[in-house]
Amino acid sequence: MSPSSDVHTTVVLPANLHARPAGKLAQAAAQFTSTIRIEHAGRAINPTGVLSVMSLGATAGSTVTISAYGPDADTAVTSLAHILATAE
Repeated sequence: MSPSSDVHTTVVLPANLHARPAGKLAQAAAQFTSTIRIEHAGRAINPTGVLSVMSLGATAGSTVTISAYGPDADTAVTSLAHILATAE
């Protein structure tokens, strides 16, 4: 990928986005320099805050879209998708 990439992926959640997975996701998202957005049901948030992630109201079986733009967009999207796909 080029230094500034625009990457998107979709994840079907195996569990609700309660405090534990939201915290893990927010912590991971804060490590990247790319601009990251997570969308669910027409709402998009910056996932670097636990409360923002929880405010999406995404539950088990929901589909969320992760997008990132920037130098580490590939890694950001892959990492966050993995966290969401394995949430308990």
